[in-house]
Amino acid sequence: MLADDQQMVRTGFRYMLDAEDGISVVGEAGDGIEAVRLAGELRPDVVLMDIRMPGIDGLEATRRLAGPGVADPLRVVVVTTFDLDEYVHAALTGGAVGFLLKDAGPALLIEAVRAAARGDAMVSPQITVRLLKHFAASQAPRRDHGQSGLTARELDIVRTVARGLTNTEVASELYVTISTVKTHLARVQEKLGARNRVEVAAWAYRSGLME
Repeated sequence: MLADDQQMVRTGFRYMLDAEDGISVVGEAGDGIEAVRLAGELRPDVVLMDIRMPGIDGLEATRRLAGPGVADPLRVVVVTTFDLDEYVHAALTGGAVGFLLKDAGPALLIEAVRAAARGDAMVSPQITVRLLKHFAASQAPRRDHGQSGLTARELDIVRTVARGLTNTEVASELYVTISTVKTHLARVQEKLGARNRVEVAAWAYRSGLME
């Protein structure tokens, strides 16, 4: 489901997403209140949510659909032109499973939708890297990556993820298939107890792996 106050944006997103196998746009909302109402009725697999909308903004709409205390939360990906840190923090603490910039391009938008549908999280690479570097600077690295049980190849995967690369980019850089990347990443998440690639990247910076 698409929630954005600009008809042109909704039309563009619908065009890109409907062209993909296995993805169908089931509804559109032009303001926050309508987004909450319509999402409650349709129960879509994924909601793409703008931030600045009439009624209530996308951050409040996200909290109502996916925030702490919501019995059956929806999977919301916030898509915006604004990459302010306070927006990113508010979106992710409010229950969003992704944060994407509108200029990220069709491939990343589609990947974010598929990731959210799988229950994974995805944040625009440039935002991920900036936030994690800030996080790393504010805390002394634990330098415990040697105790993680990760293999040398799995550590390579972690480093590329922490730099904000997509699975396709990781596969190209490491000369492996996308399927291999996914297999390694699944093992990494299991070993680290991480729920998604954002938490894997956070571990990389926190442990001193990215120095």
